[in-house]
Amino acid sequence: MSQPQEVLAALRTALGDDQIRVGDAVPVRNRADSAGLPPCAPAALLLPRSTAEVSAALAICHRFSLPVVVQGGLTGLAGGAHPVEGEIALSLERMNGIEELDPVGRTMTALAGTPLEAIQQRAAEAGLLYGVDLGARGSCTIGGNVATNAGGVQVLRYGMTRRNVLGLEAVLPDGRIVSSLVKVIKNNAGYDWTQLLIGSEGTLGVVTRVLLALQPAVPSHHTALCSVAGVAEALQVLDRLEAKLPGGLLAFEAMWRDYLAATAAHAALPPPFTSGPALTLLVEAALPAGEAYADLFLEALSALVEEGLLEDVLVAQSSRERARFWTYREASSEFYRHLPTGLHFDISVPLAAMAQGADLLHARIAQASPGASLIMFGHLADSNLHLSIHPPEGTGFDGLAEVVYRTVRDVEGSISAEHGVGVLKRPYLGYSRSDSELALMRTLKDALDPAGILNRGRILA
Repeated sequence: MSQPQEVLAALRTALGDDQIRVGDAVPVRNRADSAGLPPCAPAALLLPRSTAEVSAALAICHRFSLPVVVQGGLTGLAGGAHPVEGEIALSLERMNGIEELDPVGRTMTALAGTPLEAIQQRAAEAGLLYGVDLGARGSCTIGGNVATNAGGVQVLRYGMTRRNVLGLEAVLPDGRIVSSLVKVIKNNAGYDWTQLLIGSEGTLGVVTRVLLALQPAVPSHHTALCSVAGVAEALQVLDRLEAKLPGGLLAFEAMWRDYLAATAAHAALPPPFTSGPALTLLVEAALPAGEAYADLFLEALSALVEEGLLEDVLVAQSSRERARFWTYREASSEFYRHLPTGLHFDISVPLAAMAQGADLLHARIAQASPGASLIMFGHLADSNLHLSIHPPEGTGFDGLAEVVYRTVRDVEGSISAEHGVGVLKRPYLGYSRSDSELALMRTLKDALDPAGILNRGRILA
């Protein structure tokens, strides 16, 4: 659906011809995110270069009541940045750059369209570290990370994106600019509106600039692959390692047997253990450099083998071997390209119910879709599971999402751990949020976006 010439004329005046694309000029990449939905060309694509231009664009869209979908790196898996017919796509890809790194205060100020990997590299050059890391680091943007409250593989030590943000600049749906980029850890001067925008998936405002907290660089990584008999044993291992290496664990990732089979069949990775264990753990600790700490890590794992909690252990002896271990955990982006179309989920299950939840998912999916393949992996210590269901050829996905989300509800988990709600999980939001919580969300949305133009239909109907 094209927009009235009056609207396009106003946008061209505000942004310039070079920053607007319509019709066939809209790039293919801006017609879909990574959720697997059919591509759809937005009515227009806006490419602002500054916060002032974002403000001008939103003010115009607000005046004409035009729906706007906000786009970053387009790596989202919930359909949050996927355009629908008639929407204006507002891409922040040209708002890319690190404006300041403060080594004393250990902060970084970056524009929202800056890739996560660029932030990590700049921090490393200064001998520092940004605590959030995920597989899409090369293409996801920091603004998108903030919008979805991204997690990743280091949440155990550094927390979600929310914990790593000190301040934001954002544009509200009517074009007003709000900014809080104060470089202090403690700031109790009234409502912390920045936390409201983190995880709001672009429905309350457009993040344009981010003030990040940085950490001291990790002096030495100690990494191992471990085989265990099941989830209960893995959680005992987690508890024991946290006691033996207080504050040292950086990652505690779990890969079920079907996941490792997929890495072997479709990512050319040989099985790390010939026994084919029920569960393979990737454990990583951040400890001081030196032989004494390497021995401490090895001794902690050896003790768990002797106690029977770990069946087998492989310890990385070099940075190259560490990288090889991580290829198993990050292989999903490779093997999913070779597997039949699947249905993908990102859920949270309380640790106390993790073993029960995993068993229920396997049993209920097998009953709902006999012969289906269930691939499961995730950030076990963070209660986060990723899974995909691949039904037998000739069968469909009907009812499978309901099976998964009903199971999540039964164990009092969350339908979305770190990927957001977007449009795909919106029908199931009530499985994780009460009616009063949903009403509060609607009140906040109506207060900040009464015309309902920003990311319409995402999170809330």
